[in-house]
Amino acid sequence: MYDEELERIKQKKLFEMIKKQQEFNDQKEIGVVELDSANFEQMVSSKTPTLVDFWAEWCAPCRTMHPVFTRMARKFKKIRFARLNIDQNQEIATRLGIQSIPIFIMFKDGNPIDKVVGAVGEPGINLIAQKYS
Repeated sequence: MYDEELERIKQKKLFEMIKKQQEFNDQKEIGVVELDSANFEQMVSSKTPTLVDFWAEWCAPCRTMHPVFTRMARKFKKIRFARLNIDQNQEIATRLGIQSIPIFIMFKDGNPIDKVVGAVGEPGINLIAQKYS
């Protein structure tokens, strides 16, 4: 027995899975680094300016900003782009006083030097990235 609706749902799920895999591969190719407690200090302590996207899975504005952040990483090669999931790294978020997300903090030599808060779109990311590239 063939069920058109079930087949349509399966196709939709397959496309969603492929899209997520492509986004993951794009992220790896362009160098958006996934941060955690094991690599955070090393990455932000670099002389290379590092723009960190503090986000969470449940945050709709964070999910909206992800493709924007990825596009900006392609554009600004002299800046390292990284992401930190605050739910999985609460100690870091607490230490930095993160109270709302998304927030994008620029680090250099281990110090936060600039930030933009909210779903600022390309103009907001562009503004902070241009200052340090």
